[in-house]
Amino acid sequence: MSEIRKQSIISSMVVYVGFAIGFFNTWLFTREGGFTQAEYGLTGIFMAVANIMYSVANLGMAAYIYKFYPYYNDNLPKKKNDQLSWALLFSLLGFCLVIIAGIFFKDLVVRKYGTNSPDLVRYYYYIFPFGLGLTLFSILEAYGWQLKKSVFTNYLREIQFRIFTTILIVLSFTGFIASFDLFIKIYSFTFLAVAFILFVYLIYSKQIAFSFSVSTVSRKFFKKILTLISFVYGGSLVFTVSMVIDTIIIAAVLPNGLALAGIYTLAQNMASLIQAPQRGIVSSSVGALSRAWKDKDMAKINRIYHSSSINQLIFSVGMFALIWLNFSDGVFTFRLQPGYIDARWVFFYIGLMRIIDMGTGVSSQIIGTSTKWRFDFVTGMILLSLTLPLNYIFTKYYFGVLGPAIANLITFTIYNAIRYWFLIKRFNLQPFTTKTWYTILLGAGCFYVCFLLFDGYRGFAAMCIRSILFMILYIGGSALLKLSPDLKPVWLVLLKRLGIKKGDQP
Repeated sequence: MSEIRKQSIISSMVVYVGFAIGFFNTWLFTREGGFTQAEYGLTGIFMAVANIMYSVANLGMAAYIYKFYPYYNDNLPKKKNDQLSWALLFSLLGFCLVIIAGIFFKDLVVRKYGTNSPDLVRYYYYIFPFGLGLTLFSILEAYGWQLKKSVFTNYLREIQFRIFTTILIVLSFTGFIASFDLFIKIYSFTFLAVAFILFVYLIYSKQIAFSFSVSTVSRKFFKKILTLISFVYGGSLVFTVSMVIDTIIIAAVLPNGLALAGIYTLAQNMASLIQAPQRGIVSSSVGALSRAWKDKDMAKINRIYHSSSINQLIFSVGMFALIWLNFSDGVFTFRLQPGYIDARWVFFYIGLMRIIDMGTGVSSQIIGTSTKWRFDFVTGMILLSLTLPLNYIFTKYYFGVLGPAIANLITFTIYNAIRYWFLIKRFNLQPFTTKTWYTILLGAGCFYVCFLLFDGYRGFAAMCIRSILFMILYIGGSALLKLSPDLKPVWLVLLKRLGIKKGDQP
């Protein structure tokens, strides 16, 4: 567990830095005198559609790597390990199918988006290099996780990609990029640049070799691999569609769709701060879970499940409360365009959904690396069958830009409840303890103390005072209640690194 903790902490720190850069980029995009809401919304649409492209193109190759890497690594020398070669090849073939489908359905896109989101139609073909870059990077990233290179892969996704975006924004403001037209065209190639960096790194560090000779492992597990990717591919595809369809529906059905998509994208980006440690925990846990299932080490799986749940819940509850305390004040203090105040309640519902998802720990990874990975497909289909109609109905007929946020809160609560029930019934695994409820009550109590004391105050100083008081109360309460077994070891390591305490790392 100490290795997982170490990787999770370092990866999470990388994610936090990336989120700080992302927050800075968000401010640059949304501040007065910056990009329009429609232009900012278009970048959100690029990311949403690219994720769907990746989900279609990868053909289940990420799950194939997660599940079968230990078998390839244990039974083949590096030069004869053909797993990554096949994963990249089939993903590229899958993306060729995406391109063909994109050309075939372009007229449909023009009809659906031409009125409410004309810029999406104008830059339609530039989404494809963005999607290809995300596809290639994600496959290499999945392999990098198995090589225990999660820190570097997280750096590239969370920091390097955002640095490229920052550079483009600054060049736009200084006039070197003379128009948004040029900005978005260059932006479409940023993920390809990140994928290229990771590819060169893995080659240069001799972490990978390519072989297209079918190995003994590929022959032995061919039927199981085919069965795995057919089910997991479908499940991951519908899950991704469910995650990103909200922005796409807003752009399609609401008047001035891209501008409203910009408001929704701001709320999503703020809510993504709640997920900051999730990526580090997941990337550090996948390899250990794959190995634990192979070794039938249920005790280790249970420890990872409990630890991931409480650690993510502590962070997500605290971050949600901090942002909600300061959201409205932040819009005016940092001089964002006034229209972005409408993102406040969108954030509220998305944030609650993130807390529920974070609180269930690495349940998805536990199911995906187990022998019952077919259940991924079942729950994915349930999620999609609920998400699509609710998003459309709530957006078009009832709540407007709030619709997808409310719909997703409902659907993801049901989705996580089904997975929770399955893991209890099938493996006798569940992540919650009394400390789960203590965490929620502590977060709510600290929020209301700070809200009641400082609700009448505005400005940067008020935001700092509210935030500092909340963190003192919340972190102090978490330590006093001993909510997480990882708090004390992390604190002792920090003291040691600062030279305050000597001794071996726990």
